[in-house]
Amino acid sequence: MDLGLKDRVYVVTGATRGLGNAAARELVADGAKVVVTGRDEESVGQAAAELGPDVVGVAVDNSDPQAAERLIATARERFGRFDGVLISVGGPPPGFVADNTDDQWQAAFESVFLGAVRLARGAAGELEEGGVIGFVLSGSVYEPIPGLTISNGLRPGLAGFAKSLADELGPRGVRVVGLLPGRVDTDRVRELDGLSADPEATRAAAESRIPLRRYGTPEEFGRAAAFLLSPAASYLTGVMLPVDGGVRHGF
Repeated sequence: MDLGLKDRVYVVTGATRGLGNAAARELVADGAKVVVTGRDEESVGQAAAELGPDVVGVAVDNSDPQAAERLIATARERFGRFDGVLISVGGPPPGFVADNTDDQWQAAFESVFLGAVRLARGAAGELEEGGVIGFVLSGSVYEPIPGLTISNGLRPGLAGFAKSLADELGPRGVRVVGLLPGRVDTDRVRELDGLSADPEATRAAAESRIPLRRYGTPEEFGRAAAFLLSPAASYLTGVMLPVDGGVRHGF
């Protein structure tokens, strides 16, 4: 199936590793050109080099109010156009209600929530018909995840923002989509499993609750993201797609 990605240009934030990197990799594999971001200049440069000549890296924090303007300008200067953005950010610190500090909440709000809102607003002002704004969220949009209190507090609100944005941009032909990863085998998920007394038992228990009985691979998530961002998904907007092996049982 031709996704129609050839020569389209996307910005993918948080793409030095994990889910953002997997999405960028699949976009490039299908012919897109990508601007990837991360907070560390060295890791951004390394990720861009590994992804190939159709990728440029920019070191920027999602919480930077100028991030959207800078990234969209880079896309147009380097590749001549701007077709969409996938807003991905590393997960906030784990912890229960009593564990997380005000500083942790404030930093996570600036990066995970307000930073994503600013990026989406900036993209919305620049995209034309056929453009797309994607959010990497979490299964916590529908059900809180024990030990991830900050994520549980912020992700559902961001999903609500995305749904509102989809309604507002739909008449212009601009789509807004969300991806809700479950247990995908990334460094972040392995780190979370490693917080338990027995990481192997923790993973085995998690896999037993997944209908497909395994963690997903980053490549599987990346392919789902590439499809949702592509013209092949041109009649999908406002959707929150679980990429979780069937963990979400509700409709």
